[in-house]
Amino acid sequence: MYEDFYGLKEKPFSIQPDPDFLFFSVRHSMAYAMLEYGVQNRAAFSVICGEIGCGKTTIVRHLLNNLDEQLTVGIVYNTHQNIDDLLGWIMLAFNQPYEGKSNLALFDEFQQFLIGCYAENKRVVLIIDEAQNLTPGALESLRMLSNINADKDQLLQIILVGQPQLRELMRKPELEQFYQRVSVDLFIPPLQVFEVDKYIQHRLHVAGRDAPLFTPGATRLIAETSKGIPRTINILCDTSLVYGFSTNAKKLDINLVREVIKDRADYGIFSDAADGK
Repeated sequence: MYEDFYGLKEKPFSIQPDPDFLFFSVRHSMAYAMLEYGVQNRAAFSVICGEIGCGKTTIVRHLLNNLDEQLTVGIVYNTHQNIDDLLGWIMLAFNQPYEGKSNLALFDEFQQFLIGCYAENKRVVLIIDEAQNLTPGALESLRMLSNINADKDQLLQIILVGQPQLRELMRKPELEQFYQRVSVDLFIPPLQVFEVDKYIQHRLHVAGRDAPLFTPGATRLIAETSKGIPRTINILCDTSLVYGFSTNAKKLDINLVREVIKDRADYGIFSDAADGK
C-alpha cells in the first residue's frame, strides 16, 4: 500500500525469509562462508545457531540457491520434542517411501538411497531446521547415519540450524561423540547498532530506493528497541512505513517510530489492553 508513495518496487521489510534481501553482516558473512566450506569439504556436521529472527533460515536458503547441481538436498522442518520417527521424516525430506516400514527397513532403504546417489556422483545434504527441539537420542541417531561411508567419502552431510538451546544440548556429556563430528560450528549474534542502519539501507536499496528514508534518530531507536534482531527490525520498519504513509510523511523520524513502539506496547496482542486490563 505504501510502495509507490515511497518509491519502492516491493515491500522491503517482510518477515518471510528472502535470500534476495540477505544482509551480510560480518557474522552472517562468516556463517555463510563456513556453511559453504562445510558442504564443499564434505563435513559430516555443520551447526549454525542464533536467536529467533537472526536470519539463520535466510542464510540457509541463500546457500540452497547457490549449491552445486550435483547435490541432493533434503530439509526437515517439522522438528519437535515428541517427534517419534526422525528417520521417517528424513525419508520424506528426500521423497523416499517411508510408510508402513520398520526402523530397520527404513535404515536399510536410506542407506541404499545414499549409495545410489554416490554411484551417480551426487552428494547428499540433509538440513534440519529448529534442531534445538531434537532429543539427545535423535542427535545420536543422526551421528549413526553419518557413519554410512564409502571408502574415504562421506555419503551424508548434515546441517543443523537452531536456536541457542542447540549449543546447550550438544554440550551434554552423553553427546561428546556427536560433538566430535561437528566440523563447522558458528553462532550468529544480533546486529550491532551501527549495523542496523546499514541493514535498513540495504533492504531499502534492494526494494528500489536509495534515498534515506529513516532519520538517524529513528534508526537508533529501532536498533535499541529491536536489540538488533532482524525480524524485529523488519516489523518496526514495516509498521513505521504504514504510519508514515497514512500521515503523508516523506521522512520517518524518531517521533513517528516512538509512536509505533508505544502503540504496539499499548494496543498490540501482547499488551495489557488486549487482556482487558
